[in-house]
Amino acid sequence: MKPHITKGYFGFVAHSGLIFLPREWYGYHFPELIKIVADNYTYCRMAKFIGNRKELSEEKLEDMEEIIMDSAKAQDILDASRSSMGMDISPIDLINIESFSSRVISLSEYRKGLQEYLRSKMTQVAPSLSALIGEVVGARLISHAGSLTNLAKYPASTVQILGAEKALFRYNCRALVVMAGDWVPVFDTLALVAVALKTRGNTPKYGLIFHSTFIGRAAAKNKGRISRYLANKCTIASRIDCFSEIPTSVYGDKLREQVEERLAFYETGEAPRKNLDVMKEAQAESFRCWRPDQLGFKK
Repeated sequence: MKPHITKGYFGFVAHSGLIFLPREWYGYHFPELIKIVADNYTYCRMAKFIGNRKELSEEKLEDMEEIIMDSAKAQDILDASRSSMGMDISPIDLINIESFSSRVISLSEYRKGLQEYLRSKMTQVAPSLSALIGEVVGARLISHAGSLTNLAKYPASTVQILGAEKALFRYNCRALVVMAGDWVPVFDTLALVAVALKTRGNTPKYGLIFHSTFIGRAAAKNKGRISRYLANKCTIASRIDCFSEIPTSVYGDKLREQVEERLAFYETGEAPRKNLDVMKEAQAESFRCWRPDQLGFKK
Protein backbone atom coordinates (compact mmCIF):
# COMPACT_ATOMS: atom_id res chain seq x y z
CA MET A 1 0.00 0.00 0.00
CA LYS A 2 2.95 2.32 0.65
CA PRO A 3 3.83 2.96 -3.04
CA HIS A 4 0.24 3.96 -3.78
CA ILE A 5 0.21 6.44 -0.89
CA THR A 6 3.51 7.93 -2.09
CA LYS A 7 2.27 8.22 -5.68
CA GLY A 8 -0.96 9.77 -4.51
CA TYR A 9 0.89 12.30 -2.34
CA PHE A 10 3.21 13.46 -5.11
CA GLY A 11 0.28 13.45 -7.54
CA PHE A 12 -1.59 15.72 -5.13
CA VAL A 13 1.42 18.06 -4.85
CA ALA A 14 1.79 18.25 -8.63
CA HIS A 15 -1.96 18.78 -8.98
CA SER A 16 -1.93 21.60 -6.41
CA GLY A 17 0.99 23.32 -8.09
CA LEU A 18 -0.39 23.23 -11.62
CA ILE A 19 -4.01 23.98 -10.86
CA PHE A 20 -3.51 27.74 -10.44
CA LEU A 21 -1.63 28.24 -13.70
CA PRO A 22 -4.62 27.89 -16.08
CA ARG A 23 -6.81 30.07 -13.85
CA GLU A 24 -4.24 32.84 -13.65
CA TRP A 25 -3.17 32.67 -17.28
CA TYR A 26 -6.62 32.27 -18.83
CA GLY A 27 -8.01 34.84 -16.38
CA TYR A 28 -6.30 37.64 -18.29
CA HIS A 29 -8.25 36.65 -21.39
CA PHE A 30 -11.60 35.72 -19.79
CA PRO A 31 -11.71 37.02 -16.17
CA GLU A 32 -15.48 36.60 -15.83
CA LEU A 33 -15.18 32.81 -16.07
CA ILE A 34 -13.48 32.60 -12.65
CA LYS A 35 -16.57 34.01 -10.92
CA ILE A 36 -18.98 31.75 -12.79
CA VAL A 37 -17.04 28.46 -12.46
CA ALA A 38 -15.59 27.97 -8.98
CA ASP A 39 -14.49 24.34 -9.25
CA ASN A 40 -10.91 24.03 -10.53
CA TYR A 41 -11.46 20.79 -12.44
CA THR A 42 -14.54 22.14 -14.23
CA TYR A 43 -12.77 25.45 -14.88
CA CYS A 44 -9.88 23.70 -16.65
CA ARG A 45 -12.30 21.66 -18.76
CA MET A 46 -14.22 24.79 -19.67
CA ALA A 47 -11.10 26.82 -20.48
CA LYS A 48 -9.82 24.04 -22.72
CA PHE A 49 -13.19 23.80 -24.47
CA ILE A 50 -13.73 27.55 -25.00
CA GLY A 51 -10.24 28.53 -26.11
CA ASN A 52 -10.58 31.98 -27.64
CA ARG A 53 -13.69 33.54 -26.11
CA LYS A 54 -14.38 35.52 -29.30
CA GLU A 55 -15.06 32.25 -31.13
CA LEU A 56 -17.68 31.11 -28.60
CA SER A 57 -21.16 30.88 -30.17
CA GLU A 58 -24.64 29.50 -29.60
CA GLU A 59 -23.62 26.24 -31.28
CA LYS A 60 -21.33 25.38 -28.34
CA LEU A 61 -23.98 26.07 -25.69
CA GLU A 62 -25.16 22.45 -25.48
CA ASP A 63 -21.62 21.13 -25.08
CA MET A 64 -20.96 23.66 -22.32
CA GLU A 65 -24.07 22.47 -20.50
CA GLU A 66 -22.68 18.92 -20.54
CA ILE A 67 -19.40 20.10 -19.02
CA ILE A 68 -20.77 22.39 -16.33
CA MET A 69 -24.03 20.46 -15.74
CA ASP A 70 -25.99 23.71 -15.45
CA SER A 71 -27.84 25.36 -18.32
CA ALA A 72 -28.12 28.73 -16.54
CA LYS A 73 -24.37 28.93 -15.93
CA ALA A 74 -23.67 27.91 -19.51
CA GLN A 75 -25.82 30.79 -20.72
CA ASP A 76 -24.04 33.14 -18.28
CA ILE A 77 -20.68 32.09 -19.73
CA LEU A 78 -21.91 32.76 -23.25
CA ASP A 79 -23.24 36.20 -22.29
CA ALA A 80 -20.05 37.07 -20.39
CA SER A 81 -17.88 36.11 -23.36
CA ARG A 82 -19.65 38.71 -25.51
CA SER A 83 -19.06 41.56 -23.07
CA SER A 84 -15.81 40.44 -21.47
CA MET A 85 -13.22 43.00 -20.37
CA GLY A 86 -10.35 40.55 -20.88
CA MET A 87 -7.39 41.18 -23.14
CA ASP A 88 -6.70 39.42 -26.42
CA ILE A 89 -4.70 36.22 -26.37
CA SER A 90 -2.11 34.88 -28.78
CA PRO A 91 -2.30 31.39 -30.34
CA ILE A 92 0.87 30.24 -28.54
CA ASP A 93 -0.62 31.25 -25.18
CA LEU A 94 -3.78 29.29 -25.99
CA ILE A 95 -1.69 26.21 -26.80
CA ASN A 96 0.11 26.45 -23.45
CA ILE A 97 -3.14 27.01 -21.55
CA GLU A 98 -4.70 23.96 -23.20
CA SER A 99 -1.60 21.94 -22.35
CA PHE A 100 -1.71 22.95 -18.68
CA SER A 101 -5.46 22.38 -18.53
CA SER A 102 -5.08 18.89 -20.00
CA ARG A 103 -2.43 18.11 -17.39
CA VAL A 104 -4.64 19.28 -14.53
CA ILE A 105 -7.60 17.28 -15.88
CA SER A 106 -5.53 14.10 -16.17
CA LEU A 107 -4.11 14.54 -12.66
CA SER A 108 -7.59 15.15 -11.25
CA GLU A 109 -8.94 11.99 -12.87
CA TYR A 110 -5.89 10.01 -11.71
CA ARG A 111 -6.36 11.30 -8.18
CA LYS A 112 -10.04 10.38 -8.21
CA GLY A 113 -9.25 6.85 -9.40
CA LEU A 114 -6.52 6.48 -6.78
CA GLN A 115 -8.93 7.56 -4.05
CA GLU A 116 -11.44 4.93 -5.16
CA TYR A 117 -8.73 2.27 -5.15
CA LEU A 118 -7.53 3.39 -1.72
CA ARG A 119 -11.08 3.31 -0.35
CA SER A 120 -11.67 -0.25 -1.56
CA LYS A 121 -8.25 -1.40 -0.35
CA MET A 122 -8.61 0.12 3.10
CA THR A 123 -12.08 -1.40 3.44
CA GLN A 124 -10.47 -4.82 3.02
CA VAL A 125 -7.26 -4.25 5.01
CA ALA A 126 -8.28 -1.92 7.86
CA PRO A 127 -12.05 -1.33 7.91
CA SER A 128 -12.21 -0.21 11.55
CA LEU A 129 -9.35 2.27 11.20
CA SER A 130 -10.92 3.64 8.01
CA ALA A 131 -14.30 4.07 9.67
CA LEU A 132 -12.67 5.85 12.61
CA ILE A 133 -10.26 8.31 11.01
CA GLY A 134 -10.87 8.06 7.26
CA GLU A 135 -9.22 6.15 4.44
CA VAL A 136 -6.53 8.71 3.60
CA VAL A 137 -5.28 9.40 7.13
CA GLY A 138 -5.52 5.71 8.04
CA ALA A 139 -3.52 4.72 4.97
CA ARG A 140 -0.87 7.34 5.74
CA LEU A 141 -0.55 5.98 9.28
CA ILE A 142 -0.07 2.45 7.95
CA SER A 143 2.38 3.66 5.32
CA HIS A 144 4.41 5.61 7.87
CA ALA A 145 4.51 2.69 10.28
CA GLY A 146 5.56 0.28 7.52
CA SER A 147 2.66 -2.15 7.89
CA LEU A 148 -0.60 -2.64 9.75
CA THR A 149 1.16 -5.05 12.12
CA ASN A 150 3.77 -2.43 13.02
CA LEU A 151 1.06 0.15 13.60
CA ALA A 152 -0.84 -2.27 15.85
CA LYS A 153 2.30 -2.78 17.96
CA TYR A 154 2.79 0.94 18.57
CA PRO A 155 1.53 2.45 21.82
CA ALA A 156 -0.96 5.29 21.64
CA SER A 157 1.72 7.84 22.55
CA THR A 158 3.71 6.86 19.44
CA VAL A 159 0.66 6.90 17.17
CA GLN A 160 -0.16 10.39 18.43
CA ILE A 161 3.12 11.90 17.17
CA LEU A 162 3.61 9.56 14.21
CA GLY A 163 4.62 11.77 11.31
CA ALA A 164 5.95 14.59 13.50
CA GLU A 165 9.54 13.36 13.46
CA LYS A 166 10.91 16.69 12.21
CA ALA A 167 9.28 18.65 15.02
CA LEU A 168 10.35 16.01 17.53
CA PHE A 169 13.91 16.11 16.21
CA ARG A 170 14.01 19.89 16.52
CA TYR A 171 12.83 19.57 20.09
CA ASN A 172 15.38 16.83 20.80
CA CYS A 173 18.16 19.04 19.47
CA ARG A 174 17.11 21.78 21.88
CA ALA A 175 16.49 19.42 24.79
CA LEU A 176 20.02 18.41 25.73
CA VAL A 177 20.84 17.03 29.17
CA VAL A 178 24.13 16.47 30.89
CA MET A 179 24.77 12.76 31.48
CA ALA A 180 28.17 11.61 32.77
CA GLY A 181 29.69 14.92 31.73
CA ASP A 182 28.66 14.56 28.05
CA TRP A 183 25.92 16.32 26.06
CA VAL A 184 23.51 13.76 24.65
CA PRO A 185 20.15 14.24 22.89
CA VAL A 186 17.03 13.09 24.70
CA PHE A 187 14.94 10.49 22.85
CA ASP A 188 13.13 8.86 25.78
CA THR A 189 9.51 9.94 26.22
CA LEU A 190 9.72 10.36 29.99
CA ALA A 191 12.95 12.32 29.66
CA LEU A 192 11.27 14.56 27.07
CA VAL A 193 8.47 15.27 29.51
CA ALA A 194 10.96 16.02 32.27
CA VAL A 195 12.88 18.42 30.05
CA ALA A 196 9.61 20.03 28.93
CA LEU A 197 8.67 20.67 32.55
CA LYS A 198 12.12 22.01 33.36
CA THR A 199 12.41 24.29 30.33
CA ARG A 200 8.70 25.14 30.27
CA GLY A 201 8.53 24.05 26.64
CA ASN A 202 6.00 22.01 24.69
CA THR A 203 6.47 18.64 23.01
CA PRO A 204 4.67 17.89 19.71
CA LYS A 205 1.00 17.11 20.33
CA TYR A 206 0.12 15.41 17.03
CA GLY A 207 1.49 14.16 13.76
CA LEU A 208 -0.52 12.64 10.93
CA ILE A 209 -3.71 12.49 13.00
CA PHE A 210 -3.78 16.30 12.82
CA HIS A 211 -5.31 15.89 9.33
CA SER A 212 -8.40 14.21 10.77
CA THR A 213 -11.57 16.24 11.13
CA PHE A 214 -11.68 15.79 14.90
CA ILE A 215 -8.57 17.88 15.62
CA GLY A 216 -9.83 20.74 13.48
CA ARG A 217 -13.23 20.75 15.17
CA ALA A 218 -11.81 20.84 18.70
CA ALA A 219 -11.19 24.12 20.48
CA ALA A 220 -7.59 25.30 20.79
CA LYS A 221 -7.37 24.35 24.46
CA ASN A 222 -8.74 20.85 23.76
CA LYS A 223 -6.65 19.91 20.72
CA GLY A 224 -4.02 18.14 22.80
CA ARG A 225 -6.64 16.25 24.80
CA ILE A 226 -8.60 15.10 21.76
CA SER A 227 -5.39 14.09 19.96
CA ARG A 228 -4.45 11.79 22.85
CA TYR A 229 -7.94 10.33 22.91
CA LEU A 230 -8.01 9.86 19.13
CA ALA A 231 -4.57 8.21 19.14
CA ASN A 232 -5.83 5.79 21.77
CA LYS A 233 -8.83 4.86 19.63
CA CYS A 234 -6.63 4.52 16.51
CA THR A 235 -4.44 2.06 18.39
CA ILE A 236 -7.47 -0.01 19.36
CA ALA A 237 -8.87 0.05 15.81
CA SER A 238 -5.54 -0.97 14.24
CA ARG A 239 -5.19 -3.89 16.65
CA ILE A 240 -8.71 -5.05 15.92
CA ASP A 241 -8.04 -4.90 12.16
CA CYS A 242 -4.69 -6.65 12.49
CA PHE A 243 -5.59 -9.53 14.77
CA SER A 244 -9.28 -10.19 14.05
CA GLU A 245 -10.06 -13.10 11.74
CA ILE A 246 -13.13 -11.48 10.21
CA PRO A 247 -12.68 -7.85 9.05
CA THR A 248 -15.50 -5.56 10.10
CA SER A 249 -16.05 -1.82 10.39
CA VAL A 250 -18.48 -2.07 13.31
CA TYR A 251 -15.82 -1.38 15.91
CA GLY A 252 -14.52 1.59 13.94
CA ASP A 253 -18.00 3.09 13.76
CA LYS A 254 -18.43 2.71 17.51
CA LEU A 255 -15.00 4.18 18.22
CA ARG A 256 -15.88 7.13 16.00
CA GLU A 257 -19.06 7.65 18.00
CA GLN A 258 -16.94 7.71 21.15
CA VAL A 259 -14.68 10.41 19.73
CA GLU A 260 -17.77 12.44 18.76
CA GLU A 261 -19.12 12.06 22.29
CA ARG A 262 -15.78 13.13 23.72
CA LEU A 263 -15.83 16.27 21.56
CA ALA A 264 -19.36 17.02 22.78
CA PHE A 265 -18.19 16.45 26.37
CA TYR A 266 -15.45 19.06 25.99
CA GLU A 267 -17.94 21.57 24.56
CA THR A 268 -21.10 20.95 26.60
CA GLY A 269 -19.99 18.84 29.56
CA GLU A 270 -22.35 15.99 28.68
CA ALA A 271 -20.86 12.76 30.02
CA PRO A 272 -20.02 10.17 27.31
CA ARG A 273 -20.91 6.50 27.49
CA LYS A 274 -18.56 4.09 29.22
CA ASN A 275 -16.10 2.25 27.01
CA LEU A 276 -17.27 -1.14 28.29
CA ASP A 277 -20.87 -0.48 27.25
CA VAL A 278 -19.84 0.71 23.79
CA MET A 279 -17.62 -2.33 23.18
CA LYS A 280 -20.44 -4.65 24.24
CA GLU A 281 -22.73 -2.98 21.70
CA ALA A 282 -20.07 -3.30 19.01
CA GLN A 283 -19.50 -6.97 19.80
CA ALA A 284 -23.22 -7.76 19.67
CA GLU A 285 -23.64 -5.83 16.42
CA SER A 286 -20.63 -7.52 14.81
CA PHE A 287 -22.03 -10.96 15.64
CA ARG A 288 -25.29 -10.02 13.93
CA CYS A 289 -23.40 -8.91 10.80
CA TRP A 290 -21.39 -12.12 10.45
CA ARG A 291 -22.58 -14.92 8.21
CA PRO A 292 -22.96 -18.49 9.55
CA ASP A 293 -20.04 -19.75 7.44
CA GLN A 294 -17.79 -17.03 8.91
CA LEU A 295 -18.62 -18.25 12.40
CA GLY A 296 -17.66 -21.80 11.47
CA PHE A 297 -21.19 -23.23 11.13
CA LYS A 298 -21.99 -25.44 8.18
CA LYS A 299 -25.15 -24.95 6.17
